[in-house]
Amino acid sequence: MRKYSKTVGALAAASALAAGFASAQDIEGQIHVGYTNAYLFRGLNLGQDLVEAGVDLSYQVADGLTISGGAWYASVHNGAGNIGKPNESFDELDLYAEVSKEFDFATFAVGYIYYHLQENFYAIGGNDPQEVYFSVSRDFGFAEASLTYFWDIDVDNDGYLEAGLSKGIELNECLTLNVNGALGYYVEHGKLAHFTTTVSLDWAYSDTVTLSPFVSGSLSLSDKTAGGRALTLNGKADAKDQFVGGVKFAVGF
Repeated sequence: MRKYSKTVGALAAASALAAGFASAQDIEGQIHVGYTNAYLFRGLNLGQDLVEAGVDLSYQVADGLTISGGAWYASVHNGAGNIGKPNESFDELDLYAEVSKEFDFATFAVGYIYYHLQENFYAIGGNDPQEVYFSVSRDFGFAEASLTYFWDIDVDNDGYLEAGLSKGIELNECLTLNVNGALGYYVEHGKLAHFTTTVSLDWAYSDTVTLSPFVSGSLSLSDKTAGGRALTLNGKADAKDQFVGGVKFAVGF
C-alpha cells in the first residue's frame, strides 16, 4: 500500500479481468483503496493513518431484490484499544453481506457484519465482534434518508441506532458533490452518540474510475463508548469533537 501508484495499476488490471466475469454473471462491483488521517468509527477515533482497501459486489436476484456483500481491510497506526499497548498499530478485516428489497415507498434491508481484529486487541470476551443490522431508506428527491439499527450478537447484545441523510449534487459531467449527515444513538444507554457530517467531491475520471477527496467533522454528544464492536477497544477510543480528511480511489465493474 505504500507504493500507491503500483496499487492503482494493479486495481485497474484486476477490474479489467473482473469486468468480463461480472458481465457474464450479472454481477456489479467495485474495488477501492483509500487513506484517512484518522479512523473514525461512529464518532470515535480508533487510531491514526488509516490505509484501507476493499471490494463490494451485488447481484440482482429479481425485480427490486438484491444480494450484496464484500470485504474491507484496514491498517491503522496508534490504535486505540490494544490491551497493554494502546498506541500500537493494528489491522482489521470486515466481512459483510446484505439482502435488500426495494418497494415503491421505501427500501428495506437486513445485513450481517463480522469484524476480525488482530490477536490481543480485545478488552472483553476475546471473540471477533459480530453485528446484525436492519435498515429502511427512502429517496425523497431533495435528499435520501435512512434509519439503521445495529444489534451486537456476540459481546453484549447492545443496540446502536443511526439516522442518515444524504444528498448528491451534480456539478458537471465529471464532478459530483456529496453531503452526508449521520446521527448516532446508544439504545440501551438512552444517549445520543455523535453527529457526523461528511463532504466528498467525486471526480469521475471515466465511466468506471472515480477519485474522491473528502472531509468529515464529528460532534461528540456522549462520553460513553458504543457497545458491541467498540467494547473490544478497551475503553480507550477517543470520544470528542474531531475533524478528519482523506481520499478514496475506486474502480467499478
